[in-house]
Amino acid sequence: MPEGDAAARAPRPRRRGLLVAAAVAAVALVAAGGVAVATRAGAAPAATDVPVAGDVGVHDPALVVGEGDDPWYVYSTGDERENAGAVQVRRSTDRGATWEYLGTAWGPSDSPRWAQEAVPGVVNYWAPELYEHDGTWYLYYAASTFGSNRSVIGLRTSPTLDPDDPDYGWVDRGEVWRSEPTDDYNAIDPGIVEDADGTPWMLFGSYWSGIQVVELAWPDGLPAAGASPVGVASRLAAPHAIEAPYVVPHDGWYYLLVSQDACCQGTDSTYKVAVGRSRDVTGPYVTRDGTDLLLDGGDVLLESAGDRVGPGGQSASRGVLAYHYYDAATGGTPTLGLREIAWDPDGWPVLATADEQAG
Repeated sequence: MPEGDAAARAPRPRRRGLLVAAAVAAVALVAAGGVAVATRAGAAPAATDVPVAGDVGVHDPALVVGEGDDPWYVYSTGDERENAGAVQVRRSTDRGATWEYLGTAWGPSDSPRWAQEAVPGVVNYWAPELYEHDGTWYLYYAASTFGSNRSVIGLRTSPTLDPDDPDYGWVDRGEVWRSEPTDDYNAIDPGIVEDADGTPWMLFGSYWSGIQVVELAWPDGLPAAGASPVGVASRLAAPHAIEAPYVVPHDGWYYLLVSQDACCQGTDSTYKVAVGRSRDVTGPYVTRDGTDLLLDGGDVLLESAGDRVGPGGQSASRGVLAYHYYDAATGGTPTLGLREIAWDPDGWPVLATADEQAG
């Protein structure tokens, strides 16, 4: 997450509909396991928007796409005006088309007091991540304050995402990782990925020296014994604006998606989504032309277009990308965007639609 306006980071829940542009007729797309695939001979691969409506006022969405007709969920940054800033929860029962607000993952009586002690001044919890392993859901989140790298990443677990299930409930598992002002990184924006051997890794980072990765261990989801963070991406020029790492495994590669430039400034935001790839979770991640993401690399996949300003804060599930953007049509409201990912013949993800590619 960026160094921005607190009200912009943590929007009040809204009951406002938003209709996002549908797929372009010139390109026939078929969802295969959630991944958009270009089918017309000679057509360039193109992503397609998933139209959304309902309560879509979110920041930093963590998306879970349900299998088949199972519900989809989005967890997002909390609002300090509700339940002491706890992570927000939304659900869709029609495959992402319509979203309802379900409340927060925990209440004021269950706030992580240890995080408030570790990071004085915390008013809400940022940039959650959801990951399932062996029947347990892991909810990672960050506690920090603007302009400071005195930060901590926390963890809660639940056997289910369904609030209607009697077994539902997020148990506080405490601290995962922290950063202090003496560190050259910032412990926020967690993203989880497993490597080919089933070893879990957590990517994190915002500004300072950039994106880090640290090894975790199942079943507790906490750092492996002796683990230490390794840098995998950075921006060389001040203010070193890179954050929100998320790794998407695909066809033997790990694709590191990052948000570059300025978030949380409404329609003045310059956020964009960029990518590099590696054969190993720990890097090196490089662009198409071989530039290391540690050396200011990153191929831009998604940026401002029309009323969609500053897209970023991304996650992905079953081939669908979730991100937030600032809706210029409503004066800069933080808004959920969903987009099916396409893949080009060289194995790179495509997030631009056919209209955007033509425009």
